[in-house]
Amino acid sequence: MRAPGFWYAQKGDDRGGGLWPRLLSPLGHVYALAGRIRTKQSKPFVASVPVVCIGNLTAGGTGKTPLTLALAKELSALGERVFVLTRGYGGKMSGPLMVNPGNHASKDVGDEALLLSRRAPTVVARNRALGAQFAVTQGASVILMDDGYQNPGLKKDFSIVVVDGETGFGNGKVIPAGPLREPIDAGLERANAIVMMGHAIAAQDADRLALTRAKAPLFTGMLEPQPQEDVIRQRVLAFAGIGRPEKFFETAETVGYRVVATKSFADHHAYSEKDMETLFAEAKEQDAQLLTTEKDLVRLTPETRQRIKALPVKVRINDMTGLMDLLRRSIQSHRAGAATLGS
Repeated sequence: MRAPGFWYAQKGDDRGGGLWPRLLSPLGHVYALAGRIRTKQSKPFVASVPVVCIGNLTAGGTGKTPLTLALAKELSALGERVFVLTRGYGGKMSGPLMVNPGNHASKDVGDEALLLSRRAPTVVARNRALGAQFAVTQGASVILMDDGYQNPGLKKDFSIVVVDGETGFGNGKVIPAGPLREPIDAGLERANAIVMMGHAIAAQDADRLALTRAKAPLFTGMLEPQPQEDVIRQRVLAFAGIGRPEKFFETAETVGYRVVATKSFADHHAYSEKDMETLFAEAKEQDAQLLTTEKDLVRLTPETRQRIKALPVKVRINDMTGLMDLLRRSIQSHRAGAATLGS
């Protein structure tokens, strides 16, 4: 699915204006109401280990997965047995199961799960409560839940909301009138920390005001590309099936790739043999190397991956020490509460 253009108003535009947002706003109110009812009627499962959720308020990518990997690394360095819990979007397996990057394909567990499993033990489960229980049986001492902020089935001890610094909250309306999964203030109210990824929000003044009203501390971070020197300055045909392909193309050019052509696909696109034949043919015509994202690369066959370069990214949080201090206190609080209940 590609995000409709009207979801993201430009600075100076009438926020939420336009025909389609106005027509679809009633459906957005229904969507938001259904979410509130679902949350109110749910009784979340309480895991025996701390659960940290990395989520967002909008549909599409904001940098959740790279942040999850960065936090997994930090917590592992402290001696925690970190397991990542994800829904496995795009995969056919409902779980709960441990992802094996050697045996599972993207069509089985989804691209994000495969990417995560290469860096940390990863559990796929449509039912988050069952997934958390399974992770504990496998030895987890801390669970990092990639996405699922709006899922009420599992109690979160600490929730981080990731915000794209360039697009913010779009036109400020709820799906399908806008990109929001829930109203801004209601979503930020439950956050324990907010991480704004990228440059300061430029899309709308209303976004900055919403972040100012939020009680949770605000951190800033950047997605830093890690270009491969053997490709830099070569001619490349860049392709991507992510939330915002154009952002990837801009990044590739910024770090020094000579992007001679681009091709966009829908988010989580399942590449067919015909897709790849066309891309390889176009790249040959352009005398270019194919370049894509790590998330796209894991959706390809092993043979195809060998012929394509990826542009990895990693997260840099400007105050990772401060964020980790908050996380450690939350983890300690969970364990202190569990010890009190068990005494």
